[in-house]
Amino acid sequence: MAGSHKARGGHGGDRPVSGRRRKRSRARIAAALTLSILVLLVAGTGWVYLQLNGSITTFGADGVSQDRPTSGVGGSDVLVIGSDSRSGDNSKLGGGEGDVGRSDTAFLLHVYGDSKHAVAVSIPRDALVDIPPCKLPSGSWTRSQHNVMFNSAFSVGQTAKGNPACAQNTVEKLTGLRVDHTVVVDFEGFSKITSAVGGVSVCLPKDVYQGDLNPNRGSRGKVLLTKGTHPVAGQQALDYVRLRHGIGDGSDIGRIKRQQAFVSSLIKKVKSQDMSPSALLPLANAATESMTVDPGLGSADKLISFVMSMKDIDLHNTKFITLPWRYQGARVAIVHPEADALWAALRADRTVDGKDASGKSKQGTKDDGGSDGPTDVPSRRASVPGRGVRVAVYNGTTVPGLAARAADDLKASGFSVTVTATASSQGHAATVIRYGPGQGGRARPLARLLPGAEVQQVTASGISVTLGKSYADHPALGVAASSGVPSEVAGKTRSADDGPCSNLSYG
Repeated sequence: MAGSHKARGGHGGDRPVSGRRRKRSRARIAAALTLSILVLLVAGTGWVYLQLNGSITTFGADGVSQDRPTSGVGGSDVLVIGSDSRSGDNSKLGGGEGDVGRSDTAFLLHVYGDSKHAVAVSIPRDALVDIPPCKLPSGSWTRSQHNVMFNSAFSVGQTAKGNPACAQNTVEKLTGLRVDHTVVVDFEGFSKITSAVGGVSVCLPKDVYQGDLNPNRGSRGKVLLTKGTHPVAGQQALDYVRLRHGIGDGSDIGRIKRQQAFVSSLIKKVKSQDMSPSALLPLANAATESMTVDPGLGSADKLISFVMSMKDIDLHNTKFITLPWRYQGARVAIVHPEADALWAALRADRTVDGKDASGKSKQGTKDDGGSDGPTDVPSRRASVPGRGVRVAVYNGTTVPGLAARAADDLKASGFSVTVTATASSQGHAATVIRYGPGQGGRARPLARLLPGAEVQQVTASGISVTLGKSYADHPALGVAASSGVPSEVAGKTRSADDGPCSNLSYG
């Protein structure tokens, strides 16, 4: 009986035991569900990374010049190239013939050290520049080319994928800025990106026909784009940014303005959208599937990290400007010293209106990225590595004592001045820095100290400076950087928060 009682008592005690088991069971189920969700999340994230990684194409870094500018005061520089190659899926998107990669548009994006400002400088495709030696598919290197169109650099080697490294070398030679990353987007990628964001607003003064896009058609054809302000995506977006002859004077400069307006609208649209993974994945897929990047951006985590570094730049502080230019016959000549002042400002991490956006105060601490004060000359001097660098200084103007004055400035930065003398001619407008083989890395920092300086490679050994009127007008170190760029250039700047119809001349 007692045993029966214990058994009953034991049975009678089942209820609390069963409750505990149910609680443990629920806990196990909850833990299993949580674990399953975590596994799915991790697996999903891994799948996304694998998918993005598998879509990213890189170009070889072996074609990048070994003779490169040193890093600037702060910030980073990214060369963005729009390729109009008609190979692969691009062939169905129209325009042009052949499968040689060509640079249809290009801009240098400077992201300032404070991570709160950025400026994109458009480089006209017809701008006359010097192209340094570039690597061919065979492994050999070309000779330097003088006074040729900028877009021909991307076509060196005549391959369907183009030559991003050659374009990067050319931009570094042109600007004196070290290009940290290069990104190439082709027709197909551009079309997909605009569709992924649901369209981008554009502004048109009139209807655009097939004949406007292709003047060789012989007839107006169908309407491609209608008058007014409205969103475009896919093929229509591509037609808009490629349009040259249908609006305004038919110039490439006019098209650059419309492209700047388009990219502004694209940035605005992306920032206005939900930033959840589900919303960003189609855009990320569209971007990576048709992009070619340098090895430094060749993985999903590197690419995402780079994009996230720009998340705090607001629309108003995202600027667009065109490299100062003038027509030279059917081509475009770069205007000096205005262009020199622009590059000098970027090298010093100053905005086009002269504000310090390096993110560092005069004491080297973080500031608000928008100081209006002049550049701190001692800190500017300290940022330029002059120790052990020997320089000959020549006065290329009629201003007496200019070489000696410049020599004192250079010595304050640690440079060793071997000669101060009068140049063979005294009519120099711009200061010219010349350097021999293998001396580019030592010579280019001088451009950060000498307002409006041009940098040229020559066959003679050593480094020399021929001072021009630009230095005579602004002899103090840091003047070019602290004053930004000329007002007539800065006045043509566009902000990403401008409307799609603002600051457009339609050519």
